Amino acid sequence: MRRVVFVVFEGFQAVDLVGPHAVFHYAQEAVGGYDCRVVAPRAGLVRSSSGLPMAAEYGIDGIDGLEPEGVDTLVVIGGPGVVEARGDGELVAWIGAAAAGARRVASVCSGALLLAATGVLAGRRVTTHWRKERQLAADHPELTVDCDPIFIRDGHVWTSAGVSAGMDLALALVEDDHGPELALAAAREMVLYLRRPGNQSQFSVPLWSAQPSSDPIRRAVRAIQDDPGARHTVTALAACAGLSPRHLQRRFTAEIGSGPAAYVERVRVEAARRALTEGDEPVAALARRLGFGTAETLRRTFHRRIGIAPTEYRERFGSVR
Repeated sequence: MRRVVFVVFEGFQAVDLVGPHAVFHYAQEAVGGYDCRVVAPRAGLVRSSSGLPMAAEYGIDGIDGLEPEGVDTLVVIGGPGVVEARGDGELVAWIGAAAAGARRVASVCSGALLLAATGVLAGRRVTTHWRKERQLAADHPELTVDCDPIFIRDGHVWTSAGVSAGMDLALALVEDDHGPELALAAAREMVLYLRRPGNQSQFSVPLWSAQPSSDPIRRAVRAIQDDPGARHTVTALAACAGLSPRHLQRRFTAEIGSGPAAYVERVRVEAARRALTEGDEPVAALARRLGFGTAETLRRTFHRRIGIAPTEYRERFGSVR
């Protein structure tokens, strides 16, 4: 039985806890093997940053105290209250002691600030919520802070970007324990996108895509995901996979569930969705960069796949105003 311990505090971000906890709960229901616990400076109700009270089963001392020994996976949650929490010497010491014996140590969102206070992250490449990037780098120059990926694994230490990225991290942890099939099943159950593993791009692998089961097709899929805008003809992908074009077409369709051309188009549309929500790159430039060629081709493809035009999608969901 693997004990997964989530550390919270006054002013934690509720989604940082509930999302990853739900992923592990699904895995526990499916295959067993997880014992999930929530610990706070004191047992009892802990108020989240949104005002939602959550019950912490354990404190770090007293009758209801949870010993730092025996933790398999330690997950430090983030939230606005992390600034005060990292000034709590007893909490920092407990986290450090638990991390010292844990098989895996993780932080969600700004929880990296609290985990960094223990010294566990020293010398490692880490990520956090993009709003906390400068603060984490300034407070801990011993770290390499990279806020582009959804999550980063550096040895036994895992860190994730903001809020919902904690679910991507939890899916990766479950996959690390039980393989991709269970992680994909959990993502489907919760109607999520299954993110790419490790410290790669934040680009999401959507649920319509099965996972490749052979190395040649895995190489072809990785090439498409790493550079959606490249010229991914069947001939080029076949050379990457080390197969003949005809063999590539047949095996790709069998393993992925769609042909290479359809997969490339969907990958490009997903990349366009992310670009439209996160930046202000002109649509024509975005179309060229992602392999659509022209803005009109992007518009037609995007409308067919998503149901609205790229400009309208940016207006609705874009973070740039």
